[in-house]
Amino acid sequence: MSIAWTRRRMAYGRFWRAFRDQRAGMAGLGVLVVAVVLALIAPLFIDETVTSVVQGTGERLAPPSLDHPLGTDESGRSILAMIWWGSRTSLLIGFLAALLSMVIGTVFGIAAGHFRGWIGAVLMRITDWFLVLPSLVTALVLAAILGGSTWTIITAIGVTSWAGTARLIRAQTLAVEARPYIERSTALGGGHWHITTRHVLPNVAPLLLASTTLEVASAIVTESTLAFLGVSANKTSWGTMLRGSYDWGAATSGAWWYVLVPGLCIVAVVMAFTLCGRALETVLNPRLRRAG
Repeated sequence: MSIAWTRRRMAYGRFWRAFRDQRAGMAGLGVLVVAVVLALIAPLFIDETVTSVVQGTGERLAPPSLDHPLGTDESGRSILAMIWWGSRTSLLIGFLAALLSMVIGTVFGIAAGHFRGWIGAVLMRITDWFLVLPSLVTALVLAAILGGSTWTIITAIGVTSWAGTARLIRAQTLAVEARPYIERSTALGGGHWHITTRHVLPNVAPLLLASTTLEVASAIVTESTLAFLGVSANKTSWGTMLRGSYDWGAATSGAWWYVLVPGLCIVAVVMAFTLCGRALETVLNPRLRRAG
């Protein structure tokens, strides 16, 4: 057991040293750490009442000032406080929707690659059907039918965005199961559960990790789009703030801060996840690492 832990620590050390050499990935990681820490500590300084219209104490659509560094919205609420509190909703939906998508995609991908014949064929046809569906439109319809709660938005995004991951994991599963040690494991009596969990899953995990970071970025963009289109989680998020700025004509009335600030937050966090995902792909994929 101690030898296994020693090898694992050495592997983690090699991974961190390789990731640390990726400057873009480190920059993205720094932005993500700051965003997540700020979202976690938000309840220590503010609460959900900052999003209530009755809490607005400033001038309507006031520009940035000492009292309100990022200006105010149509109800006199601080944009800074709403951005800070809204980060909790946006990041929560992004993380959980991506997690749900990765779980479904991994199960379908490994099963379709491991089981041959009609089982694999049926699973792939289901995957292809979800792949050709317009995910944003499907998520919009699901969220509109099921309601606008946070968990509904998470479910709508997760169940409509897993098909690409499933195809990626299936291809990697086929490559792993073509290796000789899989045949030896089968000959020694290894069952389906043993092969998929002890051999296939650990080998597809690095690819899955890199794909997850990219999926979180996609989920945040989708949540913001759904909120802008009016299917919100009934909570303040960066997407609902953009929707509010549109409804009150902030762009045409010169209230640029109401549009720019939440938009920049979305761009920064999505770019950070993308940079981390690309860096992970480079570190975990030997071909990309040699090319670099």
